[in-house]
Amino acid sequence: MVDHERLLAMLSRLQLTAIRDQLDNLLDEAAKLELTLRETLAFLCEREIARKDERRIQMAMSIARFPKVATLSGFDFAAQPSIDERQVRELSASRWIAHGENLLLLGPPGVGKTHLAIALGREAITCGYSALFVAAPTLVAHLARAHGEGKLDEKLTHYAKPKVLIIDELGYLPFASDAAHLFFQLVSRRYERGSLCITSNRTVSEWDVVFGDTVTASAILDRLLHHSHVITVRGESYRLKEKRRAGILVHQRVGLAETTNQP
Repeated sequence: MVDHERLLAMLSRLQLTAIRDQLDNLLDEAAKLELTLRETLAFLCEREIARKDERRIQMAMSIARFPKVATLSGFDFAAQPSIDERQVRELSASRWIAHGENLLLLGPPGVGKTHLAIALGREAITCGYSALFVAAPTLVAHLARAHGEGKLDEKLTHYAKPKVLIIDELGYLPFASDAAHLFFQLVSRRYERGSLCITSNRTVSEWDVVFGDTVTASAILDRLLHHSHVITVRGESYRLKEKRRAGILVHQRVGLAETTNQP
């Protein structure tokens, strides 16, 4: 007869914590299912793997620093007919990340670019890849500060580690001249090694305005577009649609008209 405490100690030593914590319940369930010894062993291993996968995903989600929870199931594809749903579903398999390819999500504010970026980042984590989300202004500020402190290489290494780096809102604020060169160094560091997912309200033809330097913008785009997927989202902002449904925009326009007509 195997001592119960000794069995738990062995499971702890092997770091089989899911089996250890649920041992009696798992064995009872296996007995009810009338599993053979081999089937019981497989059953226990499946539960252990499921627990480890769950914990890995939870930790990776925390490390990714997503600003909110956004999923593909929660994305309204019907409201954005310019998006090819099948293409997005294919991207959710994360093969583009396995191949070190990039993804550009372009379009006006409020059309769901950030939602898609987060959702695909979450799918990447589920598939076993590491991810990190950062707003473009924050990224540039971090690189500039590290450069000033003589720690740029350390910061570039930090941003080069995740298998997919999601950079949100590129183009909303113009880059300072030195910041464009720092961003180029990051893109070069990740080139064909890790994937970039970038959301922007600017078309790629306007990125010279964003970076303030045509030569640097061309060099960045040359690397980003070499192996890439580009999704251009067209349509009205979700937020404006909701306000229009709620009648807020109508009231604002009426109020403006009344104000304008006053003597």
